[in-house]
Amino acid sequence: MLQNPPPKGNSRTARKEAGDSGTLPSEDQPDIQSSFLNDTLRFPPEGLQPSMKFNKSFTPKPPRKPKLERTSSLDELIWQRRRLFRMSQESVTDAAEVGSSTRSLQGSPPGWLRLASCGNHNQDPESLCSLCKASGTPHTGQGKFSLSNSCEKMSLCDKLPKVMPTRPPPTLELDGSFPALRTANRIDPDCADYRPCSRSLCTRAGSSWSDTKLHSRGMVCDNCSRASMKSAFSLLTPLRVRDVRSRSYLEGSLLASGALLGAEELNRYFPDRSIGIFVATWNMQGQKELPELLDDLLLPSDPDCAQDMYVIGIQEGCPDRREWEIRLQETLGPHYVMLHAAAHGVLYTSVFLRRDLIWFCSEVEYATVTTRIVSQIKTKGALGVCFTFFGTSFLFITSHFTSGDGKVSERVLDYNKTIQALALPRNIPDTNPYRSSPSDVTTRFDDVFWFGDFNFRLNEDREVVEQILSQGLETDMSKLLQRDQLLKEMDNGSIFKGFQEAPINFRPSYKFDIGRDTYDTTSKQRTPSYTDRVIFRCRNKGDILAVKYSSCLGMKTSDHRPVYGLFRVKVRPGRDNIPLAAGQFDRELYLIGIRRRITRELQKKRALKDQKGSTVCSVS
Repeated sequence: MLQNPPPKGNSRTARKEAGDSGTLPSEDQPDIQSSFLNDTLRFPPEGLQPSMKFNKSFTPKPPRKPKLERTSSLDELIWQRRRLFRMSQESVTDAAEVGSSTRSLQGSPPGWLRLASCGNHNQDPESLCSLCKASGTPHTGQGKFSLSNSCEKMSLCDKLPKVMPTRPPPTLELDGSFPALRTANRIDPDCADYRPCSRSLCTRAGSSWSDTKLHSRGMVCDNCSRASMKSAFSLLTPLRVRDVRSRSYLEGSLLASGALLGAEELNRYFPDRSIGIFVATWNMQGQKELPELLDDLLLPSDPDCAQDMYVIGIQEGCPDRREWEIRLQETLGPHYVMLHAAAHGVLYTSVFLRRDLIWFCSEVEYATVTTRIVSQIKTKGALGVCFTFFGTSFLFITSHFTSGDGKVSERVLDYNKTIQALALPRNIPDTNPYRSSPSDVTTRFDDVFWFGDFNFRLNEDREVVEQILSQGLETDMSKLLQRDQLLKEMDNGSIFKGFQEAPINFRPSYKFDIGRDTYDTTSKQRTPSYTDRVIFRCRNKGDILAVKYSSCLGMKTSDHRPVYGLFRVKVRPGRDNIPLAAGQFDRELYLIGIRRRITRELQKKRALKDQKGSTVCSVS
C-alpha cells in the first residue's frame, strides 16, 4: 500500500532536518525539492536510514483517486530518450532541441526524473548528490537507490555518459550541386527553379584550411575524401548533366546560354561591360641600359586599381628585346601573362592580359609596314597587333614617323602608307563589315589605339617655349598646343581621320638630357615638343573613355619620356565561331619573370635584416 505525502507541517520538519545535515538545495528550485520529497515518501527506498525521524502526530489520509490515463514506466521513458538521441544529428547541448524533444515527458515522471532528463545534460553530479541528501535518500558509494515495481537502479551522482551518434553522418554531396551555390551565382536563368538555401549551411571552405581544421569543424567524415571536400566548396557555377548533353556551343550565338564569349560570361566578369586598358609608348633611343624599376610607368599610383590589359609600344628599342619583356613580366607580377609580343626591327609591341581573361581572346595576328626608302633599315615604320576580346575587335598600332622639324608632309605620307599597307585582319572575322573600308585598316576594327613617336613638333622658337614652361602652368598647356603640328593637321583632316586625343596636361616629352630633367642643352638646342602621343578611335561613339593621359618623368635613360594613357573601353558579347587562342601565353617568360620577382623580394628582406642587425662601434 502506497503512503500519502505528509502534510505541510511535516514537510517543513523534514526540510529543517535536511538543513541540519549540512546539505541544502538551491533556493531557486523549491518545487523540485518538494516534489522530490513527496515522491521519496510515496516510494520509500529500501535502505532508508533508521536515524531519520518523523513527527508522531502524522495522520495518514485516504489515497487519492487514481488517474485513468496510463503513466509511462521508467523503462519506456529511457527507451524513448535513447531513440531520440539515436535519430538526432544535432548537438545534444542545444537547449531549444532538448526542450522540444522532452516536452512530452513533462508531468509524467517524478521530480527527480524531470531534473535528470531536462535542461543541461552536463549537470554537476555533486548538486544531484546534495539533493538526494536533502530529501533523505541514502547515498551510497555508487550513488544508487532503488524504487519498487516500475523503477530500476539508476545513477544520479555519477556523470552522465556523453551521447554519441550510433552511426556517422551521411556523406556530403560530391557532385557540387549545392542549392546555395546555384542561387549565389545567378548566371544561367535555368537556375531560377532551384530552391534557395541558407548561406550558413553551405560555407565556402577557404583554400588555406588544412585537413585537421576540416576534421575539427566536422566537415570531413570517413566516407568522403578530403580533396573532394575542398573542391566541392567552390564559387564555380554547377553544371547539370542534362544541360551539358543537350547544348552545343560549336557555332555559338550572341544570346546563347553558356557560350564562352556570350553575354552571360561577359556579365559575370564585367557587370558594367567595360574593361580597363593601359597603353604606353616610349622611344628608348637604343640604350642598352634599362631602368631598374618600371613601377612608375606600368603601375602609377593614380588610380588605385590596376588595369585589365597592358599594351606597351617601343621605338628604337634596346638590343635585348627578351630582357625587356622579362622586366615587364617581373613588374606586372603573377596576375598577368603575356598574350603576344611582336617586333619589326627596333619596334616592339607587348600585350599583357590578366590571366583570368586569356580564355576570352581570339588568336592574335600582327602585320608590319616599313616607311623608309631602304627597307632593310627597320627603324621607321609601323607594327600592328589585332585580336578579338569577347565580341569586340581591337587594333593596336605602334609607329615611328619621319623625324625633322619641317617634314610634316613626309609624316602624313607615313600615315597614309600605314593605313593602306597594314594587312589586317586575316582570319579573324570583321565584327561589322558594312562599316569597313579596304583602303583604311582602322575602319575594320571596333576600337583602335595608335601610339608611338609621331615626331610632330611645336612651331615655335626654343626661347618662347621655355618662357611659357617657366610660367609654371603645369595643368594648362593650351598656349603650347596652339603651335602643335599634329593637332593642326588633325583639324585639317589630312591625318588620323576619326581619331581623338585626351587633353594634354603634361610637359613636352622630348627632348631631355639623358639622366636629367633639363631639356636639350647641346649645340643643336632642339625645341621641346610633344612627339610621343596616344590617340584612339572607336566605331560606336562613347565606347572609349580616357581616364588619364600623362607622362612618366622618372624614366631618364632616354631623351624621350614615356607617355601613357588609361582608358575604359566598352566590350560587347561575341560568338564562339571565331578562332580562339585557347588560353595560350608565354609560359617560359612567365616563370622567369616570377622567379626574378621572388628573388628581388628576398634580396630586399635580406638587406633589411642585415641593416637592422649591423651595429657601428666608435672608439674614442
